Amino acid sequence: VQLQASGGGLVQAGGSLRLSCVVSGSIFSINVMGWFRQAPGEQRELVAEILPDNSTNYVGSVKGRFTISRDNAKNTVYLEMNRLKPEDTAVYYCGAGRSFGKTVTYDHWGQGTQVTVSS
Repeated sequence: VQLQASGGGLVQAGGSLRLSCVVSGSIFSINVMGWFRQAPGEQRELVAEILPDNSTNYVGSVKGRFTISRDNAKNTVYLEMNRLKPEDTAVYYCGAGRSFGKTVTYDHWGQGTQVTVSS
């Protein structure tokens, strides 16, 4: 499975960006997609994920501002980010994996795309 992320950039606080992640390869082996981020000196954290039944999970700090979605016909997952804040600045990674009951395991990662929000 290969993941190609794009869409990062520099934006002012309050602005918007949309990240895209195209999935290719053995896509039958995955059923969960997520976006993660890692700021300098911080651990990578899950930002949003979309599960096989199309339910979604978000980290509390982005609820109401970010939306994850996917287009199965295009093998693409998106992260729409609105009302961006300086604390959203990080490298954003898309991840792909499988769910087993309530457990989700991410096995595949994209290359990361930088999002910088200026104040």
